[in-house]
Amino acid sequence: MTQLNIGCVQLNSQFDIEANMATIEKAVSAASQQQVSLLVLPENACRMGGQKQLAERFDELSSWYADLAFKHQLFIVAGTLPCPYRPDGSVVADGKVRQVSQVFAPDGKRVARYDKIHLFRAQVADDTGSYDEGRTFEAGDTTVVAQCDIKSLNKDFLQSPSAASNKNSGILSIGMMVCFDLRFPALAQRIRQAGADILTAPSAFTYQTGKAHWQLLLQARALDSQCLVVGSAQGGTHYTKDSSRETWGHSAFANANGDWVKETGQTKLAEEFGLITTTFDAERQQTWRKNMPIHNCHRLA
Repeated sequence: MTQLNIGCVQLNSQFDIEANMATIEKAVSAASQQQVSLLVLPENACRMGGQKQLAERFDELSSWYADLAFKHQLFIVAGTLPCPYRPDGSVVADGKVRQVSQVFAPDGKRVARYDKIHLFRAQVADDTGSYDEGRTFEAGDTTVVAQCDIKSLNKDFLQSPSAASNKNSGILSIGMMVCFDLRFPALAQRIRQAGADILTAPSAFTYQTGKAHWQLLLQARALDSQCLVVGSAQGGTHYTKDSSRETWGHSAFANANGDWVKETGQTKLAEEFGLITTTFDAERQQTWRKNMPIHNCHRLA
């Protein structure tokens, strides 16, 4: 199979939706100029805080992301957006919303929707202290592996002997996760068993939990699943109307061999963004899987 250029964006999103959108568009444009085929944005990309109000614009902002993917001719994992309705169209109960990660294709169509399964709940030694996403969000209950047809994005791939001999080799399978999901190895293992090649993890880790666990979790889930893991994060200080919070940043890639491939640092200003890229080599990943076939050895999964 081909090699693909994968991009990972770090943001310091604030409360101003339009300003965040402008920064996102700059990041997508920069990724396109670097010939990125798949770009992953962080959790809460369009706004930190005020998620129930943001949910009122879910359809509008989803269409905007679709237009960005079409304009720049790449796949976009659009971080997350809060959504007031479930995948079947029913309204989320009790005034809550779903935390939704979506994949948009270069033809402007949505490939997949994943509703975050694990909701963050913790006591953290920072100014916020108590975190409980369950007060705002309803948990999803369905794993998602997005099937992305990347053949049209890569002429070399179309001409390769392996592509010619395998009609399915132009499909990139993306196992979708969000932030707190990274702490649950069973999810990573399940979506690998469903055929994932890459795991995407739009995130907004707190500074303290990120400092302690972010790198370890990305590398552990890469080893659990034998997939490339893309951890796209928020990083820096975020101000809402009456409070602020700090996120860890350090967006990164961890490959199927557990290697820490590349990372950003912090993102200090709201108008700035971090962009890193790496090459996804499917054949090399498959070699690692063959050398240690852990998913053929499972007895408890």
